[in-house]
Amino acid sequence: MIDLLIANPLLLLFVVAAIGYLFGRIKLAGISLGVAAVLFVGLAFGALHPDLRIPQIVYLLGLVLSVYTIGLSSGPSFFASFQRKGLRDNILVLGVIMLAALGAVAAHRLLGLTPAMTAGMFAGSLTNTPALAGVIEQLKNGTGSVSSALLAEPVVGYSVTYPMGVLGMILTAYLLQRFWKVDYAQEARALAAQGGGYEHLVNRTICVTRPEMDGRNLGELMRTFRWRVLFGRLQHNGEVELATSASYLRHNDLLSAVGTEEELARVMAQIGEEAPDHLALDRHTIDFRRVFVSNKEIAGKRLRELDLPRTHGAIITRLRRGDGELLPNGDTVIELGDMVRIVTRRENMDAVSKFFGDSYRRLSEIDVVSLSLGLALGLLLGMVPIPLPGGMSFALGFAGGPLLVALILGWLERTGPIVWSLPYSANLTIRQLGLTLFLAGIGINSGHSFVTTFAQSGGLAIFFAGTLMTCTAALTLLVVAHKFLKIPMGICLGMLAGMQTQAAVLAFANDQTRNDMPTIGYTTVYPMATIGKIVLAQVLLLWLT
Repeated sequence: MIDLLIANPLLLLFVVAAIGYLFGRIKLAGISLGVAAVLFVGLAFGALHPDLRIPQIVYLLGLVLSVYTIGLSSGPSFFASFQRKGLRDNILVLGVIMLAALGAVAAHRLLGLTPAMTAGMFAGSLTNTPALAGVIEQLKNGTGSVSSALLAEPVVGYSVTYPMGVLGMILTAYLLQRFWKVDYAQEARALAAQGGGYEHLVNRTICVTRPEMDGRNLGELMRTFRWRVLFGRLQHNGEVELATSASYLRHNDLLSAVGTEEELARVMAQIGEEAPDHLALDRHTIDFRRVFVSNKEIAGKRLRELDLPRTHGAIITRLRRGDGELLPNGDTVIELGDMVRIVTRRENMDAVSKFFGDSYRRLSEIDVVSLSLGLALGLLLGMVPIPLPGGMSFALGFAGGPLLVALILGWLERTGPIVWSLPYSANLTIRQLGLTLFLAGIGINSGHSFVTTFAQSGGLAIFFAGTLMTCTAALTLLVVAHKFLKIPMGICLGMLAGMQTQAAVLAFANDQTRNDMPTIGYTTVYPMATIGKIVLAQVLLLWLT
């Protein structure tokens, strides 16, 4: 069997990937390793024979694809994070990551670790695969030939510290929330009252009964009272029409609205009262339909630019992106793969659906031109040497270059006819495939050297040092954010997951809060944390060498 795998590296790759995914789904106390299990299975297979190897181009391709798709999806939230409180949160997270880097330096001095081992330990304790990739690439770009034993050192540091990089964060968060007696439901209500957070959207029909609302313009009312709702239908004297900013309210009119329970209650108190009949159930004149955005001509544009009420006689009342539902507004950017709920006249429905595309097949097709151009730009940027104090320099490489370019392109969405963003489902698929190729390849190629290097380097000491770094980072972030900056604990847990760039920690946070508050913190700090760890891991390697 080993001879068969040696002769067929692609067979070896997919066997490791399949077994790794199976192990990644195993849950212990509700926690699983996910795709990271592919690395550990790869190490096990690679340890069987020194000739079990995967061509380098395979895992480099996986690395580039994974970091590029991460950057594309994170671009908008990355640049939005520089505004207001987002800048504060990112500075805090970067400070904690730098504290972890200082902990790695201390471990390097106390335990006598090699620079490569230290950098790998830093990446593993903060569970960041692109940072590990950056370290390995930096080693290869050094002078002279690089032995497989040297390349295995950061993998050892990463692999030994990774499991507790996940468990340590979750355990620290769990103990602190119990000690502080956090009420996540109360936090969510308070945040919603301030106009923040993401809440479940509902539909209500309001009867206009307040005398002062008779004859008032709906657009003017929206601006005056700053209602965070969307109106869909307006019924006057039995006739149903679209509710737009040009509509006027009359006594006993019925108005359908979409928003959170709290915001709809505020609107009803100012307009009238909830009606027993639901306009959304009457689809004889005005109908609704959920359609996919597959038309590249409108991808990357704001709803305000589309001006749907005037150009197509339609309104978008909800937007679903991935697993989350958003209440759209004029500044909402339409992306390929979005599912929008359109409201328009029945005879107009097919035309509006065609305008958005509504083709699942087209969503499955990737724009190879934009994807290739973006990757090429990222690879070129990764080759540029960046000077450091002391005459040293480093390059963003295969990890940082594509990530930085993707963040910018993801923020731009489109440039003229070129749509940079990928459909949500395609992005996730490419990302998972890329991570699998990288983790399997680097695990297999490092497996044989891993056993020897682990025994010689004092793996147990590295394990405890990494655990201490992980728990200290988690404790520092949560105490400073929640107790000193008064950030809701639900958002703090999301920030913790974002700092760790760890889906398992985010899943734990969502399970504890049972709302979408962790998503706010996660998306705010995730891109900056990813870049920060990629850069710091390479700086550690260069500085300690």
